[in-house]
Amino acid sequence: MTTTSPEAADPATDALQTTLAAEHAAVFVYGALGAQASRSRQPALFGRVTAAYRLHRTRRDELLALVEAAGADPVAAEPGYVLPPDLGTARAINARALKLEQDAASAYAFLVASSTGTTRSWAVEALLDAAVRGMGFGGRPEQFPGL
Repeated sequence: MTTTSPEAADPATDALQTTLAAEHAAVFVYGALGAQASRSRQPALFGRVTAAYRLHRTRRDELLALVEAAGADPVAAEPGYVLPPDLGTARAINARALKLEQDAASAYAFLVASSTGTTRSWAVEALLDAAVRGMGFGGRPEQFPGL
């Protein structure tokens, strides 16, 4: 597979790579959040975190395919990501999950602005999904989520 050279970089492919990097982070952090949420003491929170983890993993895999279809090598996940020091409470887990969804909405808004056609349609759906999921973690409705 060939990598897009910096001088010939396509803005849409760059946006896909940026969004993919955000999804790599979301998958990692949601995995850590799931390990901190209690299925028995916090079943609703555990369910939301688990569902979000699965969805972000699917979105990451879809983005990998889109980047490869664009003829570029997908950006790799970092070896690790910074986690808040205290994720021992439902409030802390909820706050970090909300931040993840806000970050995902921003990444997808960037992809919407940088793409066309089916990629843009897919990114709009992902943006709306992140905005709605963020409300499940205590976010407020926004007129222009992700911006």
